[in-house]
Amino acid sequence: MKIVVLDGYTLNPGDLSWNALQQLGEVSIYDRTSPDEIISRIGNAPIILTNKVIIDKTVMTACPTLKYIGVLATGYNVVDVKAAHEQGITVTNIPAYSTASVAQMVFAHILNITNNISTYADEAKNGKWSSCPDFCYWNSPIIELSGKIMGIIGLGNIGMSVARIALAFGMKVLAATSKAQELLPQGITACSVEEVFTASDVISLHCPLNDNTRRLINGKTLKMMKRTAILINTGRGQLIDEYDLAEALNKGEIAAFGADVLSIEPARNDNPLLNAANCHLTPHIAWATTEARTRLMNIAVENVRQFISGEIVMNKII
Repeated sequence: MKIVVLDGYTLNPGDLSWNALQQLGEVSIYDRTSPDEIISRIGNAPIILTNKVIIDKTVMTACPTLKYIGVLATGYNVVDVKAAHEQGITVTNIPAYSTASVAQMVFAHILNITNNISTYADEAKNGKWSSCPDFCYWNSPIIELSGKIMGIIGLGNIGMSVARIALAFGMKVLAATSKAQELLPQGITACSVEEVFTASDVISLHCPLNDNTRRLINGKTLKMMKRTAILINTGRGQLIDEYDLAEALNKGEIAAFGADVLSIEPARNDNPLLNAANCHLTPHIAWATTEARTRLMNIAVENVRQFISGEIVMNKII
């Protein structure tokens, strides 16, 4: 059975193995696939794997032998699931593989901001510590997290993991969530989104992207936050109006922003956040630990194996 991987490089730039997948059929692996190459590369393959290559109705219609689309990510917005359903094509995704890794990145950003890790490491290298008359050197406030209020918007797998880490740091946790208070672990208080904005010292976004959350962070909601607030986004870049946030950072209306995602990726040179004050960006790598990618690979292969063998596919969307 033919299996085509359309954009496998980000999952496996060379440190993992495709062997388990190759045992399931005749596998063609492409690092990247441009839009004009999609149909020809799929050809008559019944199984494809995609991460960011868009599989729409036009592609499905042009590839009538296609029976299975495996998305190498949690989100499956790259697939027209309605068209797939109409054409009897199975679609799967990889849920919850990166929960621990993304939660870790949330606190990597928080600690970098509160402790100025990257700045002080650079200044030590540049001789600031060596030339200091004291045994220690700092020139800006260092912030302790214990006792601070952590606001979390969206309490799914990642949001809950972030909440537990915050509690371990001694933080108070407020969560904007649909979950009832009695169902939440001790130490997490359910509240409104507005309360998260107004009360929190640190705010972390973990809500899904939809019509209600698109540009949730905007000029109006930014003005609700404390001037000392730290905002973190490892969810979706479109949750934020980037121009409004850049303006707020440059005016000192909030203290800092840390993010692993932007609205358009890779980042465009004209994105206002690239040069905004107290803005710390990482290039969408929270998911990319070796451990998380290994889990992703294993689950993706198991999804394909279950489909081929006719078993119930555990991560089937349609």
